[in-house]
Amino acid sequence: MNPLLAPFDTPFETAPFDLIKEEHYLPAVPQAIQMAKKEISQIKEEPLPDFENTIVALERSGQKLNTISAIFFNINSAETNDRIQALAREISPLLTAHSNDILLDEALFQRIQQVYEQREALTLTEEMKTLLDKTYKAFVRNGARLNPEQKGRLRQIDQELSQLGLKFGENVLAETNRYDLVLEKEADLAGLPQAIIEAAAQAAEEKGKKGKWIFTLAFPSYIPFMTYAENRSLRKELFVAYNTKCCKGDALDNQQHIKNMLSLKHERAQLLGYKNYAEFILEERMAKSPKQVKEFLLDLLAKAKPKAELEVDELAQFAKKSDGLEKLEKWDFAFYSEKLKKERYAIDDELLRPYFKLENVIEGVFETAHKLFKISFEENTSIPKYHPEVTAYEVKDRDGKHLAVFYADFFPRPGKRNGAWMTSYRGQKILNGTNQRPHVSIVCNFTKPTKTKPSLLTFNEVKTLFHEFGHALHGMLANGTYESLSGTSVYWDFVELPSQIFENWCYEKECLDLFAKHYETGESIPESLIEKIKKAANFQQGYQTVRQISFGLLDMAYHGTSPNEIGDIAAFEAERMKETQLLPEVTGTLMSTSFSHIFQGGYAAGYYSYKWAEVLDADAFAFFEEKGVFNSEVADSFQRNILAAGGSEHPSILYRRFRGRDPKPEALLKRAGLV
Repeated sequence: MNPLLAPFDTPFETAPFDLIKEEHYLPAVPQAIQMAKKEISQIKEEPLPDFENTIVALERSGQKLNTISAIFFNINSAETNDRIQALAREISPLLTAHSNDILLDEALFQRIQQVYEQREALTLTEEMKTLLDKTYKAFVRNGARLNPEQKGRLRQIDQELSQLGLKFGENVLAETNRYDLVLEKEADLAGLPQAIIEAAAQAAEEKGKKGKWIFTLAFPSYIPFMTYAENRSLRKELFVAYNTKCCKGDALDNQQHIKNMLSLKHERAQLLGYKNYAEFILEERMAKSPKQVKEFLLDLLAKAKPKAELEVDELAQFAKKSDGLEKLEKWDFAFYSEKLKKERYAIDDELLRPYFKLENVIEGVFETAHKLFKISFEENTSIPKYHPEVTAYEVKDRDGKHLAVFYADFFPRPGKRNGAWMTSYRGQKILNGTNQRPHVSIVCNFTKPTKTKPSLLTFNEVKTLFHEFGHALHGMLANGTYESLSGTSVYWDFVELPSQIFENWCYEKECLDLFAKHYETGESIPESLIEKIKKAANFQQGYQTVRQISFGLLDMAYHGTSPNEIGDIAAFEAERMKETQLLPEVTGTLMSTSFSHIFQGGYAAGYYSYKWAEVLDADAFAFFEEKGVFNSEVADSFQRNILAAGGSEHPSILYRRFRGRDPKPEALLKRAGLV
């Protein structure tokens, strides 16, 4: 039998990756769709609609399809190939059509509407009320009230959008993989740390170019080169390669895909009665409107830009004084930033790396989670994995009971997209009195081990691991009744709170002492280095803040503008980035064509949420600082009201329950050195 359709006879009913083959996906999806359709038919046959037989029954339907889809699309992100990508192009339209079949089903919507209209008379918990409200709005916001002709057009739009998003991501991955900077002269390696040189030699050897060095557009290769390589012309070459992805007018060009996506999203929003796509998205966010988002970002910009301009001017002066550089360009920024940071704080990534051996950092995040939430992690080699580099763990709660399954996947591969993310293979829910525990995963692209050294992380990579692990905690500690309200199923501008707050522990001595030990000597990180890390925390925060704001404003411009006003993508991007421009523009570069967060991921009209959630995380962590960073009462409250609660109630209610008040921006401004 197809292993995707059979019951999973594995530890904790985890995905049977050892049995699943590429040829299993396509037969499994249509069969699972038919199973789901049968469940929907049964709901419609119930005589009188009520909360249980309509809202809960719909929530429980399609579980096998959800499982298969989660497995397939996670593999398409973390371990894809040409065949998987071709399957995605076949499977995606099937799932989109099925989703529309449900959301545009008139008889089903009438049942939901009847229950919704009786809501005041029903005896419902807050979680039940949230589920009812979310279900009703999902139908309304996806065309349930449209006439047949409009519904037909909505279906076409959704099909086209699903294909365009896939194609955008495929192009970015292909463009990332096809570029290599091959170096033949040792002199071109000047300034690069030995570990990075060794990794580049290893990359060259793996590609049949022994005796040479290869640098790629994958983060663990690209970032160190831009940070340390003294050869300015090579820094420029790599910078231009990275920032011209998918905009060269060839088969991998994404410019027309962007225009098509924006046009379709705009038409879809207007079809549903909204002015534009941003208005549609933000109706279901903490920030209620594009106006509120823009005001938030521009207010932050007014505070950060003067500091950012001072930082850039200071760096330009430093570069001129140290190297006689007349004009600071974008490919110079990371290089001179690292030099200035080292001069000012006597600290740099290479000084810190020996204390951040990956295995130790993993133990560190586990121990931090244990001290806060009393959970523990044990590697379980009997859990099937989709790649040999993946590690699977069983997670246990404070009483030693099974809590979750956790997968960790850390190194770059040709089949893995760039960046870092948390995802889920199975959500948490309570069904027939049984608490179904979640299966979550984090996927990263960290510095790989070499023949002579283990994987030694930069401090930024340490923060990334803590960040994604914060998301994972949100999934693992979920404790709701309904899967669609559980774990990370929260408002998009609230979902970054658990991840971003967890980064704060990286700066705390109590936390660093748990894991930051020299990989050769075992010596704990000196207190003097911890002090330097803390002092350097605000270094160029003005610049980094403005950079994030620029992406948020560009996202809002794309999704809050009529596509008719977007003629040329490059010109549109340049115009919208003017207000946040801090360094000279580089002709021919274009970031939009690889802006995967908004054109492939779920951050369309939502990129602002990183900065929005920073206000929450700084304010929330200030509470920990007041009481003690490992204070059990604050940690218990955070677990109960934020992590375990998921999306069971409006996030502002949950946050007030944790903090005792609404969030204030002062903690963020102070942390970023903006006041």
